[in-house]
Amino acid sequence: MKYFLTLLVFFLCSSVKAQQINFVDFKNCKAHITFKTEMKEVIGEVSYTFDILKPIDSIFLDAKNMKFVEATLNSKKINLVNDGKRLWVKNKFQISEKNIISFKYKVKPKKALYFIDKGVRDIQIWTQGQGKYTSNWLPSIDDMNDKIEFDLSITYNKDYEVIANGALVSKKTSAHSTKWHYNMEQPMSSYLVALAIGKYYKKEEVSNKETPLVFYYYPTDSLKIEPTYRYTKRIFSFLEKEIGVVYPWQNYKQVPVKDFLYSGMENTSLTIFSDHFMVDEISFVDKNYVNVNAHELAHQWFGNLVTETSGTHHWLQEGFATYYALLAEKELFGEDYYYWKLYESAQQLLMQDTSRKNTSLLDPKSSSLTFYQRGAWVLHILKEKVGEKPFKAAIKSYLNKYKFKNVTTDYFINEVEAFSGQDLKEFVNDWIIKKEFLYDEAMISLKENSIFIQEYLMVDCEAKTSKCEYFIDSGVSDKARAKVIAQIPEKITKNVFNSSLQVRQAIAKSLKHIPKSLKKDYESLLNDKSYTTIESALYNLWMNFPEERESYLNKTKNIIGFNDKNVRFLWLILALNTKAYTNESKQHFYDELVGYTASSYSVETRQNAFSYLKSLNGFNDLALSNLVDASKSHVWRFKKFARELLAMLSENKEYKLILDGIYNK
Repeated sequence: MKYFLTLLVFFLCSSVKAQQINFVDFKNCKAHITFKTEMKEVIGEVSYTFDILKPIDSIFLDAKNMKFVEATLNSKKINLVNDGKRLWVKNKFQISEKNIISFKYKVKPKKALYFIDKGVRDIQIWTQGQGKYTSNWLPSIDDMNDKIEFDLSITYNKDYEVIANGALVSKKTSAHSTKWHYNMEQPMSSYLVALAIGKYYKKEEVSNKETPLVFYYYPTDSLKIEPTYRYTKRIFSFLEKEIGVVYPWQNYKQVPVKDFLYSGMENTSLTIFSDHFMVDEISFVDKNYVNVNAHELAHQWFGNLVTETSGTHHWLQEGFATYYALLAEKELFGEDYYYWKLYESAQQLLMQDTSRKNTSLLDPKSSSLTFYQRGAWVLHILKEKVGEKPFKAAIKSYLNKYKFKNVTTDYFINEVEAFSGQDLKEFVNDWIIKKEFLYDEAMISLKENSIFIQEYLMVDCEAKTSKCEYFIDSGVSDKARAKVIAQIPEKITKNVFNSSLQVRQAIAKSLKHIPKSLKKDYESLLNDKSYTTIESALYNLWMNFPEERESYLNKTKNIIGFNDKNVRFLWLILALNTKAYTNESKQHFYDELVGYTASSYSVETRQNAFSYLKSLNGFNDLALSNLVDASKSHVWRFKKFARELLAMLSENKEYKLILDGIYNK
């Protein structure tokens, strides 16, 4: 009978799922969270305050695979219906305000909250709600149209830093733990609730308008603080001015985490990003956090302050964040950079169209390329069409009118039409609704606005012509010279080496067969402040001049490279393949390479190690065991890579025998 009643309530309540927001308004969530780290378990006490807008016989919270106890409604004990996906409250609710439902729960999240253990007491806990659902670790509302003020209290080991949305209002330390209490002042969608726990130091600044800015970093990364967070304050001030709306939250915090699922995530007032972007001074030249930094910050307005009603309008978040991040980079790096990035994205969109993978910008199943890059192009062209002043006025009105609410594309277009006095129906059809990206129109825009792009396209010529040879030593832009070098590397002369880092990097990548007359000049590339240049130069020198291999290896033996250890991996492979080079150390080199496959290293480092072992056909038992472990990673791209590699290795009888033994264990 009890089972029948549970099913009955479930089916009755399911019928009001889509309409719940019309009947109940969840206002505030106060949650106290603790963890059993070794069990990967979350334990919580939660209270929701809500208003009943219309009479209804049941309400729900999304809650995946949770166990509940001690539930009360307005201080009276109640029974909850828990179907494993939602928590239902059956009651004859009448129109009322400030109702409170409270309960305790525990859960072992399958996603959205991750326990990362890199060993030696190096534990992290962090969340990723977008696309994964916060309801896997905190009872909440998966529907992004229901915005709630979340106040989190979190108790954890006192030796760790705990970061969450909003302002830290209290911190109480006992013998072994600290209770951190964070308060939000404004509502947000549940997917933006976040926390991060780890061993961190922090650097604090304030924006030009006194908003607190907090930059977290690992204790071992003190030399990476400035390169990583470079320009953050300037980006913050630029976006406030460009958007025309003051930053809407109490503070802005950024925290790097290990093995993050994406580049970054714009949780309200708390961006979590991959520690792969924690870079040193040299790395900054080729790989830095600037674009991700600006993108996630722009989301604090576009996505967090105003939020899409559904995936159909996802470009209102990703397209806007991409566009405003690009404007911030234009402020930092100049117009040529801005138009170059637009040119690059136009080529990518053209390729997508050519491969017939193109979709409407309003298709919720569109690719990231469509939502991000095509969305940014729409805004670039729209501002050109209506003029900068009406465009900015529309943006400001759009954000102020719909702040803390949900929006559709029509809401935004209506604002632009109102301030520009233009009918945008045809524009919307051509640039937003149609599947095809208007590549020709995009290129016309670039050519009309950028001499730099005109110049770059001008050097798109046939190789080995006198015209191209002239451009190698001419005063054209570095981008154009790099393009010509890639076309006719055999025409490189000594004079070309007296160029910028960007041009020298093009030489390192393009000049595969190094003439002896350029040997000394090419060797100078190993001194450049660019890990990308050093990696290419080391490999090409090693290939071209066998008699000098030992010298090149000695010169670069202490260079690690990016966080994925790109230069070190290449060095190990070359050292293993160089005859008579420290033969007594070759086993040590191999063991080091295998060691990087361990779970204590980042997924980027591990994937590099597995790839090089694949090229050597040199997997031992430990490497194979670590590969099996990798196939269970929470990072889906890495997991996919590991599983595909395992499938390939299983075709080898020797490897298959070892793998069978590992699986049996």
